[in-house]
Amino acid sequence: MKKGKYLIDTYKKLNDKSFKLEDAVKFFVDNKRDKFDETIEISLNLGVDPRHADQMVRGVVSLPHGTGKKMRVAVFAKDKKAEEAHAAGADVVGAEDLAEEMQKGNLNYDRIIATPDMMGIVGRIGKVLGPKGLMPNPKLGTVTADVKVAVEAAKSGQVQYRAEKTGIVQAGVGKMSFGSEKIKDNVQSFIDTVQKARPSGAKGTFIKKISLSSTMGVSLVINT
Repeated sequence: MKKGKYLIDTYKKLNDKSFKLEDAVKFFVDNKRDKFDETIEISLNLGVDPRHADQMVRGVVSLPHGTGKKMRVAVFAKDKKAEEAHAAGADVVGAEDLAEEMQKGNLNYDRIIATPDMMGIVGRIGKVLGPKGLMPNPKLGTVTADVKVAVEAAKSGQVQYRAEKTGIVQAGVGKMSFGSEKIKDNVQSFIDTVQKARPSGAKGTFIKKISLSSTMGVSLVINT
């Protein structure tokens, strides 16, 4: 694939093979595009094999400055819990009716939350939600009786992460418009959280490589 003029010109400015975090973030901000607000994404290559249960890496992190992305949140709840979800800012709240819509393919959501008593209904569409990474999970705080807290956390910029088959964890950690300091805070918070989630089965070096990239932009390796 041919590189556009922007990428060609940007790569010419790169002299180092790896960067300190603050230098990498400054590079992105100094070379940002004017036409749109790019997302900064992080990729961690971990020394794990997620096929083994004791090497799975999965969790959530509340970024100090959010992600800059408007999160669409759906909640499975009834009665008082449904009212709480609406009040907290959920985009859609329902039960059997919501499950039917999702079964038809209406899955335009970033996070799905459910109260424990709704999991019987949610379980019926697990094959639809699972491949999209939307299945509610108590370990991620998305199966909970406290829907108010869960919805507010999702809306405020809480990020879910999970190691892929190759041991790579990826996530969006902010917008270019945040500026260097806020981006750096978010990146460091994400790295620290994943580091603390090191599973018992991980041997040797846990975080092998850290890369930052911008939307349709260059990728920089961060000194670990």
